[in-house]
Amino acid sequence: MFRNPPEAAIRELLAQVRSIAVVGFSPRPERPSHRIARALQGFGYRIIPVRPALAEGLGEKAYRRLRDLPGPPDLVDVFRSPEHVDEVVDDCIALGARRLWLQEGVVNEEAAARAGAAGITVIMDRCIWRDYRALMNDQ
Repeated sequence: MFRNPPEAAIRELLAQVRSIAVVGFSPRPERPSHRIARALQGFGYRIIPVRPALAEGLGEKAYRRLRDLPGPPDLVDVFRSPEHVDEVVDDCIALGARRLWLQEGVVNEEAAARAGAAGITVIMDRCIWRDYRALMNDQ
């Protein structure tokens, strides 16, 4: 059974991260992936949009697939449905990404276990924006 890291470890992760690849980024401002990415950018993170057929998002170059990035981001944040997480894990492993965040409602226990076995820290079924506000604003 999958378990997320304790809150102290999530707080430490959020403090260490500088760049976040947002898989499933939407160019539409009303979509959660756009709103949360914009908020994370406002918190000081560099956002790297990942979405086919998108040239840029939030002023940053966008990439068709995670594997197309020139190097691993500090964190991969996933706004895709659970059946797409296996491919994202494959890309994380190929790219050398060390941290994977599956947004609230994105649950794929098998993919999370495979990522963990590859040495990737996985946070699943949690909202990064809510966690940032809860864990980073009380310091």
